[in-house]
Amino acid sequence: MGLAEKLGMAGQPVSIDWDLTPSDTFAMFESWGGKERIRNNAELHYYFYIDNWNSPARLCLMERGVKHAKVLAHINCPQEMLKKCVARQGKDMRDQSYAIDEGIKQWLLEKIIESEDSSRVELVDNTVKQEVMETGLPKKRDPLPATDKVNLRAAGVVLTEQEAADMAVRHGFYDSRCNPQGNFGNVLVDNGDGLTVTDQVTGVMWQRGGCDLTTIRNVQKYVEELNRQRFAGFADWRLPTMEEAFSLLEPRVNEKGVHLHPCFSKEQPFIFLADQRKPGGYWFMDFKQATAFWASGTIPGGFGRVCRSV
Repeated sequence: MGLAEKLGMAGQPVSIDWDLTPSDTFAMFESWGGKERIRNNAELHYYFYIDNWNSPARLCLMERGVKHAKVLAHINCPQEMLKKCVARQGKDMRDQSYAIDEGIKQWLLEKIIESEDSSRVELVDNTVKQEVMETGLPKKRDPLPATDKVNLRAAGVVLTEQEAADMAVRHGFYDSRCNPQGNFGNVLVDNGDGLTVTDQVTGVMWQRGGCDLTTIRNVQKYVEELNRQRFAGFADWRLPTMEEAFSLLEPRVNEKGVHLHPCFSKEQPFIFLADQRKPGGYWFMDFKQATAFWASGTIPGGFGRVCRSV
C-alpha cells in the first residue's frame, strides 16, 4: 500500500520533499521567494515536520499549496526520536515547528512509506465548511447613521516603501506592522445584488468576491472582462488603490481568518492594487496579515477584487 492509498488519495501524486523544512515553506509561500519559485496555484508540496507547540510533540505530514497549508496526518513516531531531533536544533525556535533529521527520515521510510502497516498513520479531518456569505448589513433603503465623507485616492500611483508605510498612520487605517492602533470606521451597505457592498464613508463600491490567483496581466484582463459584461450593472470597475484597500482592514481577525467584514469572501486573502512600487514591482494588500506588501506580480501573482467610485 503506497502513501497515497494510506491517505485515501489513491490516484493523486504524493511525492515527499525530504529537504523541505518549515522555514523553507515560509520563504516560498508567505514571502514569495526562497530556494525555489512556486509555478502555479495547483502546485503542491508534501513534507514531514515536528510540531512541538504542545507536549508531547507530534510528527506531521503537511500539504502546502499557494492558497493553503494543512496537516494530512499525524504519525505515531517514538517520542524519544522526536525529543532528540528537537534538542539538536535548539528549543528556542520561535514557531516550534522543526525539520526532521536523517534518523526520522529513515524511520519513516521503513515504518511508513515502505510498510504495509498503516496503524501508525492517523488521518486528520480537513473537511472544508462552505463559506457563509450572508452580510448582516443594512440595505440601501434602511435608515443609516449620518457620516462624514472621506475622499480617498482612486487612481494608481508609484509608491516607495516609506510612503506605503506612512499611509496608514496618515489616514488612521489599521496596519498590523505600521499602525496597529488604527481603526478606520466603515459604514457598509448591502446593495442587494449578492455581489457588492458600498461603503457610505468612502463612497466606494466593492466586489465581495473576486478572481483566483493569477498574474498582473491576467488580473487586468479580468477587470476588463467585468466591465465588458457590466458586472453588477456597471462598466467602470477598477483595481483599488492602497488607500482604498487599507480602509477595509479591521483590527480583529474574523471567523474566516481575515481582517475584513465577513461580507467579503476569504478566497482572496491578498489582492493586487492599482499602485506600483518604486523602484519596481506591484503593491498588494494582505487581508490575512493586515498589511501591504510588494512582489513582482508575475509568479505566483495575486488575487483580484475590484471596486468603483459611486
